[in-house]
Amino acid sequence: MSDPISLSPAPGFIEPRLREEFSGLRLDWVTVPVRRRNSPPELVARLKMLSSRYRGADVVAMRTKPIPQAFRIFFRQIGLDPDVTRIPSEEVAVARLLHGGFRSAGLIEDACLVALIETAVPVWALDADLVDEGGLGIRTVSPADLERPAAQRPPLSAGSLAVADRRRVHAQLFGPPAPGHEVGSRTTRAMLFSIAVAGVPAIHIEESLWTCLDWLV
Repeated sequence: MSDPISLSPAPGFIEPRLREEFSGLRLDWVTVPVRRRNSPPELVARLKMLSSRYRGADVVAMRTKPIPQAFRIFFRQIGLDPDVTRIPSEEVAVARLLHGGFRSAGLIEDACLVALIETAVPVWALDADLVDEGGLGIRTVSPADLERPAAQRPPLSAGSLAVADRRRVHAQLFGPPAPGHEVGSRTTRAMLFSIAVAGVPAIHIEESLWTCLDWLV
């Protein structure tokens, strides 16, 4: 992607059919200079503090809160059972219970995790140089997408929903980046993106991205 660094979140495109079918579906993205490194002590301490928020009863009660509930409703709309395929905020909460705490995985991963924990709105990171200059959005997978080698894309089926640019798919919707599309050792610019659905106010997707950016810039 040839666009310069921009620390102002921009709205991604939504395929017209999806915009009509799923009112409120939204993707925002922002580019930021990065390099892979360990998290600073303050971020590790923040994760440790946030770990204390979660007990078994809290995780069960989480699904009744407005933002998690909005994501659960959307998962059902796209054919996913949120009790089997967990929404992002519930997935990390369950992982915390299993592991006894949030584990530091590096600056970028930890910044995205803190943003998710604090806002319930997920953030992911891609290598910005792999994204077409037209920007990032949400669209259905086309037959042309399936012509790419399986090792260079997430597991896909034609018509499924994906985070993509106009030329290629970078992740399944709500899934991790495809192999090689994540922020790697040679990445100098990351594209952070966040997804919201109907029932999630716009301010929350902006807050999620800015929470992540606060740790990275």
